[in-house]
Order: sequence, then C-alpha cells, then structure tokens
Amino acid sequence: MDSVLEKKANPLDGATLTGCVLGVGLLLGATALNGSLLAFVDAPALLIVCGGTLAATFMIETMHNVVGALRIAKNALFHRSSDCVDTVQRILELSQLARNKGVLALAEVEVEDPFLAKGVRLAVSGLDREELRETLTAELVSMKQRHLRGQKMFKFMGTTAPAMGMIGTLIGLVQMLQTLHDPAKIGPAMAVALLTTLYGAVLAFLVCNPIAAKLERRSAEESAHMNVVIDGVDAIVRGHCSDIVQDKLQARLAPKDRPAERAN
Repeated sequence: MDSVLEKKANPLDGATLTGCVLGVGLLLGATALNGSLLAFVDAPALLIVCGGTLAATFMIETMHNVVGALRIAKNALFHRSSDCVDTVQRILELSQLARNKGVLALAEVEVEDPFLAKGVRLAVSGLDREELRETLTAELVSMKQRHLRGQKMFKFMGTTAPAMGMIGTLIGLVQMLQTLHDPAKIGPAMAVALLTTLYGAVLAFLVCNPIAAKLERRSAEESAHMNVVIDGVDAIVRGHCSDIVQDKLQARLAPKDRPAERAN
C-alpha cells in the first residue's frame, strides 16, 4: 500500500506479533503433545487449500492488484507512525507562524509528514481554499479506495479457504472410497480429507481474516490522521487563531489525548 504517511522505519506491531506467536505456538504445541507434527503435514492438502484460494483470488482481481495486496500485508505486522496528537501540535506551531509572519513563511519550514507537507506546499502556492481542501480530500478518498481493495481481497481469501478445505475433504473421501479394497491407501486419502479442512480453517481464521481486520484498523487510523491535516491546513489558510485551530483539531482526538483533558 503506497501510503503517503509511511515512514522510513516501521517498528513491529507488538500486538500482531504476540498474536502470531501465540496462535502458531499453541497450535504446534497442542499438536506435538498428542503425536507427531509430521502427521499434520500433507503436500496435496496444502496445494488444494493454498493453491485453490490463491487461484480463486486471481479470478476476481487483476494480477497487479493481487500482488499489491499481498505486498501490503506487511502493514499488519508493522505499525506506521501516524500520531494525531503530534500532528495537532505541529499544525498549531505552523498556525502560529502563519499568523505572525504570513502563510508564505511556511515555505521555509521543514515538515516531516508527507501529507502535511503537501498541504503546506499547496497553501503556500496560493491555491484557493476550496480547491486546496478538494485536492487533499481527493487523496484521502484515493487512499481509502486502495486500502479497501486490499481488505476485501483478504476477506475473500478468508471465506474461500474453508471452502477449499471442504473441496479437499470431498476429494479425499472420493479417493478413500475408491481404495477401500487396499487398506494401505485408505490412510493417505483420509489424511487429505481431514487436513484440507484443518488447513482451510487455519488459513482463514489465523491468517486472512486477522490481516483484513488489522488493515481495516490501520486504514481508519490513517484516515483520522489525514482528516486532522485537512482541517488544520484549512484553518491555517483561513487565518484562524491558534486557540480556534486547537479546539477544532482536538475535537477529532479521544478525550484522553487532548492536552486540556490530561491537565484536568
């Protein structure tokens, strides 16, 4: 996801990492306690579930979108810094400077946040306030559309994987019924029948659905951040005083994140 808010260094998200370790660890541990882990490894079952899920995904999307969505899955493991509290403070500093020296003075200020920097650049260029807000809002809408496409793809994979598991189960049962005369072949066929259901459930509920939910939350956080920037730049262009800008922007923050609330 080519996010405008992406930083050079994205630290691992502790909650996601903890969930991955716990989920995989508990499954492997519970399996190892009652038998061999190798008994739960079956190449045909993996091919049916993983290959079938990926094939179905390619059928509903373009190659570019599938590859792009798979690439953005890393956003579920890494936490992008988009702290609205810091952004509000930075906008207040820019607002005070614009009030004292004029909007053109912002051209000399270095802004690290790419989206805020773009808003400041448009403000300095003298773009009409309505056009400025429309331009920034268009980027917000575009970001939401890109993120939503990735979320929908992982949700689709989350619903497809169990279905592929069921298909694998049916294939295994057919193979088992065809080999009832040969007891040596019943076991492998039964393994495919059972393990495809297991693989489908694990892929859906421990991988795809959690990734989709995490990406949805990341998108909501980024949307909130971008809305703060849009309102802040708009207030700067309109020449509002810092107190009004602060009250307007802090209305988008949780009460615990508002400096006035913390002081009380």
